[in-house]
Amino acid sequence: MTEDERQGRTLHLIGNSHIDPVWLWQWPEGYQEIRATFRSALDLMNEYPELIFTCDSAAYYEWIEEIDPAMFAEIQGRVADGRWEIVGGWWVEPDCNLPSGESFVRHGLISQRYFLDKFGRIATVGYNVDPFGHNAMLPQILRKSGMDAYVFMRPGPHEKTLPSPIFWWQSPDGSRVLAFRLPHEYCSSREDLGYHLDKSLAQLPARWAEMMAFYGVGNHGGGPTRENLESIRRLDGIGTMPHLVHSTPRRFFDAIIASGRDLPVVDDELQHHAVGCYAAHSGIKRWMRQAENALSAAEVWSAAARTVVGAPYPADELRHAWKQVLFNQFHDTLGGTAIEPAYRDARDQLGEATAIAARAENVAIQSISRAIDLPREPGVTPVVVFNPHAWPVRTLIEMEYGVLRASDGLVDETGAPVPFQQIQSYATVLAGRSRVCFEADLPPLGYRTYRIGPDRTRPDPGTLRADATTLENEYVRLTLDPKTGEIASLVLREDGGDVADVIGPGSRVAVVADTSDTWSHRMLAYGDELGQFETTSPPELIERGPVRALLRVDSAFGGSRCTIDYILGAHARSIDVRVILDWHEKAHLAKVRFATAIPAETAWFEVPYGAIERATNGDEEPGQRWVDVSGPLAGADGTFGVAVINDSKYSFDVIRGEIGVTAVRSPIFAHHEPRVPQPGVRFQFQDQGVQRFTLSLLPHRGTWGDAGLARAATELNQRPTLLMESAHPGRLPATGRYASVTPENVVLGALKVAEDGDDLVVRVVETAGRAAQGVVDLPLWQRRFEVDIRPFEIRTFRVSRDPDVQVTETDLLERPLSTAAEGVPEPAVRATHLDGSYSPL
Repeated sequence: MTEDERQGRTLHLIGNSHIDPVWLWQWPEGYQEIRATFRSALDLMNEYPELIFTCDSAAYYEWIEEIDPAMFAEIQGRVADGRWEIVGGWWVEPDCNLPSGESFVRHGLISQRYFLDKFGRIATVGYNVDPFGHNAMLPQILRKSGMDAYVFMRPGPHEKTLPSPIFWWQSPDGSRVLAFRLPHEYCSSREDLGYHLDKSLAQLPARWAEMMAFYGVGNHGGGPTRENLESIRRLDGIGTMPHLVHSTPRRFFDAIIASGRDLPVVDDELQHHAVGCYAAHSGIKRWMRQAENALSAAEVWSAAARTVVGAPYPADELRHAWKQVLFNQFHDTLGGTAIEPAYRDARDQLGEATAIAARAENVAIQSISRAIDLPREPGVTPVVVFNPHAWPVRTLIEMEYGVLRASDGLVDETGAPVPFQQIQSYATVLAGRSRVCFEADLPPLGYRTYRIGPDRTRPDPGTLRADATTLENEYVRLTLDPKTGEIASLVLREDGGDVADVIGPGSRVAVVADTSDTWSHRMLAYGDELGQFETTSPPELIERGPVRALLRVDSAFGGSRCTIDYILGAHARSIDVRVILDWHEKAHLAKVRFATAIPAETAWFEVPYGAIERATNGDEEPGQRWVDVSGPLAGADGTFGVAVINDSKYSFDVIRGEIGVTAVRSPIFAHHEPRVPQPGVRFQFQDQGVQRFTLSLLPHRGTWGDAGLARAATELNQRPTLLMESAHPGRLPATGRYASVTPENVVLGALKVAEDGDDLVVRVVETAGRAAQGVVDLPLWQRRFEVDIRPFEIRTFRVSRDPDVQVTETDLLERPLSTAAEGVPEPAVRATHLDGSYSPL
């Protein structure tokens, strides 16, 4: 390299240490390693005045603050003088596919406010160098969380071709961040950096004036070493490399902007790497989904109870619970690739978060319920059902009850009879307990009162029909094969007549050979199907009544057993598929496959706060709560579709119209190629034993965007809460309605009390990919306002308790938007942010 060439090129060197707080070790070891790494970085700064250290993950800083205040003060000083760079703006480096949309929002909300409080600034560069893929909605979430740039490493060049290592990354709503794919590695050895920098430069365009490479010992911590720093001094002086400059990601991105380079736009997700992580360790996936849903309900009802009855809002408790959730979204934890004992920790931490949420919700709804006027009637038990969703919900409710007498009936608040039926109680060993199921018709984000007692009229049975192989109502008909127990057909019905047969023969629980490592490195699909679960007895009609019917199928494969209950409500538009899987296969996976009759070339998948279209080529794909295929159907006019909704799964494939849900994978814990498991060693395999999950089959007319999938998925995942009450006087009516959002493609993302002050924060999200004029109606808070919302846009509003104060829009950090920055910011990036201070995007 000539001196002229060298003079024109700068390599920004980023001293860092990627630290996995959990991976091949448990979190206490990670905790200590963070202390050791931060201490090393601070000490080296005293010896090497050129050293700048870059670190993300707000959780790490909070740990240091709580265990070593003196070190924390040192870090504050180094941040202030520009020697320690805060990046990331999130609690940890999470898996970037599996957390919910609201979880990604909370990473920024909690972490950026922590950084602002402790360091006087927020991170402006998003930073996820180790996670295994990045969902398409992240640019919007990053921009609205104060970050305009993003650093990542995976997928690598061999996994996804990009037009340039640096590019504008654009999400479906139009938001952009300047993204950079790290060359070679995010960490280095502790020795001379010559080899590491050569490998990094080999992946960068030859004529770039500004480039960036990371160095420092990582994964188990360590950071820059003396050998690293001495080698930088030596390499920069011999003239064979670009100028080697100790720098920060912020300075690099600002230099790119200042160069005026015309950069390409990538409007796609950044996939695929380690597709096995979408399904590895079913337990952590289910615990996470439960915790996210519990916290959402707790916030809604705590905010309502504060206004209705003056109940205190448990802000500190809920924030602590969210931190436990966010910490366990770390990519090796939620991705299923950590050691087995780490999941005992995760179970307990997520259990703590869920328990906090459950207590908060219980206090809130009991506070409201005790204020409802419930007149005393002999032998009558009041029942209050709370709907956490900002739209009306009609759904089946199951209720444990005392002795159910032959004359007992159920009525609503007007005295009108409500159909119900007795089902099997959980209290199977004691007399005096019953369980009933009834259909509740609930107001949006509110409650409704029912009463069960003697001498009530029971309505005549409705139009629900069931026999040993068929479930049918006015909307759908499911037929099972009497010999195999598999789905023979699923028919969409309208006005009581058949319209389209959308699922035919071929649905099954398939077993696939899977000898890949925990990550499934270098895998894109699981195609080696060995067989399927075979029915062990004919389908059995377990329940048939005015409210619902249930068909049960038992099957087996090898040493594993599976029970599937197909459930249809009297007025349901979907079939619930409840699965109990007792799994004992090793180095295999099981897929629940639904053979739709729609030969779609593409399918749609829900991603965090959005949806994306992908080819139906059989590749394993990450998703959230639903997958849908839609298109023309032979023998029927128009467009039809089928969605498969789930309550705890994240890994799917679609091929030739067949939707596969990966129910379970059983690799060895934390097995990473190229290591080969040695004979004679006893390894622990994942997901052995019983697990339960629910799928829902929703046939529909039109495309996925016409089917109301976001609301249907939310209803499956967040059930109404039922409270058995007693008679007492009160000032509240028998039914209450507190908030609603319309139209159907706009949903409530969050309703909570603000992080600062006591304003209400309301988040709405467009979910069907089409612009809308939404209406947010908050009768409890005496507010109603319209929202123009773009496709897949997230908008957040702050509502004062004073009805005379105007509703204001905020970013995701709950800071008011300036007039010039309303809505989605333009793609221009700020010119310089070396101090990390905030200015509107």
